[in-house]
Amino acid sequence: MNLKENLGITGELTIQVFDETGNLKSATKVPNLVVTNGKNYIASRMVGTASTVMSHMAIGTGTASPGNGDVNLGTEAYRASITFTASTNTVTATATFAAGNGTGAITEAGIFNYNSYNATPTSGQFMLCRTTFPAVNKASGDSIAITWVVTVS
Repeated sequence: MNLKENLGITGELTIQVFDETGNLKSATKVPNLVVTNGKNYIASRMVGTASTVMSHMAIGTGTASPGNGDVNLGTEAYRASITFTASTNTVTATATFAAGNGTGAITEAGIFNYNSYNATPTSGQFMLCRTTFPAVNKASGDSIAITWVVTVS
């Protein structure tokens, strides 16, 4: 008997920009790359060796394409706490970047299990995934809401 399992992990995020009065200015959907470091994190959670859970999402202004060896964003602008929900084979992470936090031409995002802004990860610290996208302009009075869906299939 020859059994072959095709397990994959994919993600997609929705970025919404709101003006200071709460009106939706723009919405963008983009795919992401689950990096090697993130895959190692998922595997470590299965055997209980990781001590922390994914807890923060970061946005930045870097433009380099995501690579499997990434452990940080290219140019991080701000990191915010995540709220999670889960269903059968998906996990949805949401984060809000309030007015004044991470302003400018936002071009990248990532999910992390620590809140050390722009830090080099140490043992037990992981980036799950990273994506780049066309610039989403965030003025100082704007907020950004990101909804990121990670699917295991």
